[in-house]
Amino acid sequence: MAESKQRRLLNPRTSAFVVAAALLVYLVIMGERAITMVVSGQPVFIALGLAIFVFPVLGAVLVVDQLRFGASTERLARRLDAEGALPDVSHLPLRPSGRVEREAADAWFDEKQAELEAEPGDWRRWFALAQAYDLAGDRNRGRKAMRRAIEMERQDQPS
Repeated sequence: MAESKQRRLLNPRTSAFVVAAALLVYLVIMGERAITMVVSGQPVFIALGLAIFVFPVLGAVLVVDQLRFGASTERLARRLDAEGALPDVSHLPLRPSGRVEREAADAWFDEKQAELEAEPGDWRRWFALAQAYDLAGDRNRGRKAMRRAIEMERQDQPS
């Protein structure tokens, strides 16, 4: 019972929404402060208020982008799972921390990269490569590969 409750609390989607909600509260507070400064009428406070207002707007845009990215990634994973084509990493050896051993992650990455080179137009291959990048510890390239998979899958959808 305690283990399943802990899993629910550590769910990535739940964590993302909790962080987004906390950020939203922060952005609202910052936005209120910015408005207070702008309506003060003093030139220095107006300039500072406008500068401070940029951060909540930028923050909101970034949070929405990340939530959309996460939702799109989940959608692709569900689709692959329904097709029986979700990349399986359960056979890869794990370190005590729970991360995949580096050598195994690198070998799996090489395998997925070769599969992508054989079929560069298949979004499923890009999804697998994104996962391989993540396992190898290169999250930036993993996110780029996942964005590519999302874009290709959307183009693949019938209109």
